[in-house]
Amino acid sequence: MNHAKTAPQAGISEQIERTPEELIRRHQVGVWRFLRSLGCEVALADDLTQETFLRVLQRPSFVQYSDKATSVYLCRVAHNLLASHHRKMSRSKEILTYEQVEEVWNRWAGADLSGDEYLDALHECLNGLTDRARLALRMRYASSSSRSEIGSELGITEHGARNLIQRAKEQLRECLSQKIKNT
Repeated sequence: MNHAKTAPQAGISEQIERTPEELIRRHQVGVWRFLRSLGCEVALADDLTQETFLRVLQRPSFVQYSDKATSVYLCRVAHNLLASHHRKMSRSKEILTYEQVEEVWNRWAGADLSGDEYLDALHECLNGLTDRARLALRMRYASSSSRSEIGSELGITEHGARNLIQRAKEQLRECLSQKIKNT
């Protein structure tokens, strides 16, 4: 069987050589975060990330032209594996097209391919919130606490907790928007 390697895309002049270990080390976090951004639970993202690398590394025609091209290709494979998983599970969950997801992912992950810059910016923005706002967000999203539980902990009403969380999320959006524009 002849597995001819495809010609490089326009603007990509030469291929890079990475061992499988280097490839995985360089792109694993980005693929996992990409899957999580699509709504995968942690265990499913772990499994699909592993399956993505297995599929790609088993293809004799796989060529690494650049880290960016490799990242795009790995995310496309991961997206397709997720769509196949949902079909197998007979879930009616709607999955965005790869092109729709890619646009958002490229804005989110940026040039570092893994999303580290965005996460660093998010941590900085979180540190800019009040202690109460950070606690409310942590209780809501890390501990899955109800708004009434958050209100009780903070000495405010359920409605007050809702407003606090909404204001904190809006402050994070504005802060991240500013930091992303400046990178």
